[in-house]
Amino acid sequence: MSSVEADTDAVLSLVPAPRLAPYLALAGGDRGRALALYEWGARVSAAAFEDIAHLEVLLRGGMDRVLRAHFREAERGIPWFLLPVPGGEYVAEASGRVRERLRQEGRETRDQVVAAMSFGFWSGMLGPGYEELWRACLHRAFPGSSGRRAEVAATAEGVRRFRNRIAHHDSVLGVDFPFEARQVAELAAFVDPAAGRWLRSRSRTMDVYAQRPATPDDTLVVSAPGALFLYERCRAHVTRAGQAFAGVDRMAFRVDDMIAPDLPRVLLRRDNVEWTERGAIRLRRTRDPWDRRIAEVVEDSLVTGRDGGRRQVFLLTGPDEPGHRRLAGPLPVNGDVSGTAAAGKDGSGGGGEGLAGRPVPEYAYTRLHALETGAAG
Repeated sequence: MSSVEADTDAVLSLVPAPRLAPYLALAGGDRGRALALYEWGARVSAAAFEDIAHLEVLLRGGMDRVLRAHFREAERGIPWFLLPVPGGEYVAEASGRVRERLRQEGRETRDQVVAAMSFGFWSGMLGPGYEELWRACLHRAFPGSSGRRAEVAATAEGVRRFRNRIAHHDSVLGVDFPFEARQVAELAAFVDPAAGRWLRSRSRTMDVYAQRPATPDDTLVVSAPGALFLYERCRAHVTRAGQAFAGVDRMAFRVDDMIAPDLPRVLLRRDNVEWTERGAIRLRRTRDPWDRRIAEVVEDSLVTGRDGGRRQVFLLTGPDEPGHRRLAGPLPVNGDVSGTAAAGKDGSGGGGEGLAGRPVPEYAYTRLHALETGAAG
């Protein structure tokens, strides 16, 4: 055994088995690759936390500035967090705990108290209990937003959850870093559009995310005519009965030379479904919720002109469901999608023509990571 292999084994032996398991599973049991994934997770989390650190300073600075003005601190000589705040018993409790700790450390100043308030404190002040305060002044801390408290609060809460996950060193293998990075920059842009642009321009998160060690193909790219329309209508994909597919976690839709933004997760795959009105009725009679959902897809697809017979169906997530991913916009495909083509049952696998008249396979495999980083184009 080489010294590198010995060091790898030594490090991995110190990582609790439940924490190590998903890394080993993704690495196909290869301990060296598992450690590489583990190291990458720490790097990308650090890059994302750097963005959140900048955002947190911008957020609390903006909110503190309008609260100071609203409560006339300069005239009263009393910090706003020591005054009655509408809906704000939490403010007094949180500031009291912070002040006590800073007092013991000999650092109790007004600015130190503000700086020591947690991200959760600031995001909490955007909750429904502070609607009166939002209308009175807090909306002015977010001139780049729509002005709706609920929108700003939802984004801030999403960033808070993301922050806590990486701060507690949880596994990030399933984290949608492109989405989270956009959400961090979006909240910064709510505070000031220029701040959002600055944060995007200096962020390292996507650069580090793109360095993720290779993972197996996990996404089925569909180029069949009408597939995207049917997905948007039914949240499903329907194909020939008996078509063979490798195991995939999600699906992407290619239209001409673009990948559509939505990358739904595969919830269920079922083959040899009777694709008739009678078949739909039979499915509806069962107590299985998946059967009833398939019945709805059968009925909707028959309306759009699909004939009877038997079909294979993939049930897919919609934009608001857990695990759904969405690109920032359509992804141009400058050639064949990277990955492996999947031939149809008849061997043709035809899905139309792409650039320069090249045939596009009806199905191909790629990686979610490649789509999110633009490496599949």
